[in-house]
Formats: sequence, C-alpha cells, structure tokens
Amino acid sequence: MTDSFTVNKATWDERAPLHAASPDYNFAGFAADPAYLSHVVRFDRPRLGDIAGLRAVHLQCHLGTDTVSLARLGARMSGLDFSGVALAEARRLATAAGADIDYHEADVHDAVSVLGAERFDLVYTGIGALCWLPSVARWAEVVAGLLRPGGRLFIREGHPMLAGLDETQDPAVPRYPYFEHAEPLVFDEPGTYVRVDGELTSTVTHEWAHSLGEVVTALLDNGLTLTGLTEHDSVPWNAIPGQMVHDETVDEWRLKDTPERLAASYTLQAVK
Repeated sequence: MTDSFTVNKATWDERAPLHAASPDYNFAGFAADPAYLSHVVRFDRPRLGDIAGLRAVHLQCHLGTDTVSLARLGARMSGLDFSGVALAEARRLATAAGADIDYHEADVHDAVSVLGAERFDLVYTGIGALCWLPSVARWAEVVAGLLRPGGRLFIREGHPMLAGLDETQDPAVPRYPYFEHAEPLVFDEPGTYVRVDGELTSTVTHEWAHSLGEVVTALLDNGLTLTGLTEHDSVPWNAIPGQMVHDETVDEWRLKDTPERLAASYTLQAVK
C-alpha cells in the first residue's frame, strides 16, 4: 500500500503543472468568465440540483476545476488531495477565479480525521478517482464518516465495463479485471489524458478495479441509501483512441459504432 501511494503520488505531482497548463483544463476560461463551469459539472448539473448553501467537500480534487465549479453553483467548498503540487495549482486557480475554497493535503483515507466527522451536506467525487484506491469498502466508510445524517454523496465515475477493456485493440476487448482485486494493476504509459507540452518521467501507476455492484454494496454496508444511478454511453476523455467520436454538445466521447454497446461512465447518488 505504501509503495503504491508513493508511486502514484510521484505521477500526480509531475502531472499537475502540465495539466494546469493544458487547454483541456482551461484555467484561462475560469479566470475570464465568472459563470464558467467545468464540463464534468456541466454534464451532471441537472442531476446535481440546487446545491446553494450546502457545506460540501470534493475528495481527490486534483486541480480543483470541479471544486471551483461547485463553488460557483453556491456550495461552500473544501477540497482534499494527496498531491501538494496539485493543490498549489488548485489554489492558484481558485484565486484567479475568485473562489473561496478550503484545501487540504491528505490521503483520502484520512479525510475524516483531517476534515472532521459528519460535517458535510455533500461529498463529491469526480471522474477518475476510485481506480487509485485499493478498497472501495474503505472509501465508502470515509464517505459515511464525512456526511452528516441526511447528507448526500454525488459521484461521477468511469464505468468498470470501460475500465476492463484493452483500448489498444480494435475493437477494444475485455482484458483487465472487472471485480476488485488485492494486488494493483501496474501500468507504465508515457502520456496522460489531456493535451500537454512536455514529457512525463514518472510514468508508472498502480490502479485497482471496482465493480458497479461492489461500489453500491460498499455504500449500503456503510449505512447509505442509494437514490440515483445513471449509466452513460459517454465519458469526458478519449478513452479508446481511434474508436470514439467527440460529441461537442456535451464535450464527451462515445463509441463511433453503436455506442449503446458500452457503458462508459455512471453517475451515482446516495444519502446517509
């Protein structure tokens, strides 16, 4: 576990400044337009509903583009991430965007001790977060610990059906685990998921799969009630290069050929 934490932290520390400079994260858009929202939050805004005045925390917040977006919708936001380099960029973005956000550097598993128990009306987790955690049950325990009674979890995540595919094959075929596993999957890939100038040197990552059923069951086991689960045929990045097409109306990617074959992401909501 310690080795995986160290390996992944090195990767995200290196990615953070490159991501912050990428046009895909669009720091300039946040600074120029006080109404600008990240495309991830825009996509799920109908499901988010009115969050004005809610005390909310964004776990594994990375650069904070979604965090700032939630603040612009009226939530009183905290953000937590294990990369101090990413949080430096997140604070720079918040200042440029005029957002008052309380950021904390910590392992997500320590969130309750760092932020306090049962303090939040809303726990938000953005897309691409759960694959970095070895145990979805342990994560669900953290979520339950942060939420006040009646508080809500909102998560948009890549679908495990998509995560199990080998994107280097045409057509992409199942290769990686669908269900949670003890030992991490070890990847060594030179690039990242957005356009960047510069090359990465920390290219090894440790990742884990979590089935949709395991995520739901972990939340139920920790006292939450499922209130919404929507599966989508699209995802915010080009997950299968050469086989997906960009839908500019929602800034999402889906299969070119019969996209209804693939659940690419999901939005889940639950209440404590």
